[in-house]
Amino acid sequence: MLVKSASFVISNTEVSKCPQSKLPEYAFIGRSNVGKSSLINALCNKKSLAKTSSRPGKTQLINHFLINENWHLVDLPGFGYARVSKTQKNVFQKFVTNYFKERTQLISAFLLIDIRHEPQPIDLRFMEWLGENQIPFSIVFTKADKLKPKALERQVNEYSEKLLESWEALPPLFLTSSTNRSGVEELLEYIDSLNIEFQKAQRY
Repeated sequence: MLVKSASFVISNTEVSKCPQSKLPEYAFIGRSNVGKSSLINALCNKKSLAKTSSRPGKTQLINHFLINENWHLVDLPGFGYARVSKTQKNVFQKFVTNYFKERTQLISAFLLIDIRHEPQPIDLRFMEWLGENQIPFSIVFTKADKLKPKALERQVNEYSEKLLESWEALPPLFLTSSTNRSGVEELLEYIDSLNIEFQKAQRY
């Protein structure tokens, strides 16, 4: 997929104020400081579309971006640093929970994980929550340029083995780097394939 246009639409904390269009959308979420904003900028081929910061947890709103005039990329707040209620499983804020439960335009979530670290309980709990709520998701490993090929393979295998302890099958996995753009095209092609499936379904 070639990203020809990418523009900011709206930021808010209420699902009811999200764009009312029926365009498909894809939500990106991950622990604070995982490199989410940098990856979004790489996907959209714009250096400052999503604001980056060395301060973890900068994104505190639901941010919608319109891509190629036909789908939305949604930048959700990071978790892990902000205070979160135990009733929300200590993972993310209430309005993010509402977004996932109520946003019918959502096609898939993309959970970003820093490939340099071992499986973290907070990420595993979030995957469980997505599964319990029947929300399709993929795992997007970030900062792949920071490790050598053998170390990357070892980390992916470790995650896969950990997930298969609880899951019958693995979700789609992507290895990416916003620095050298590795994996960016593969991720865009996957989104494009989901868009095509969505468009076909709309015809029937």
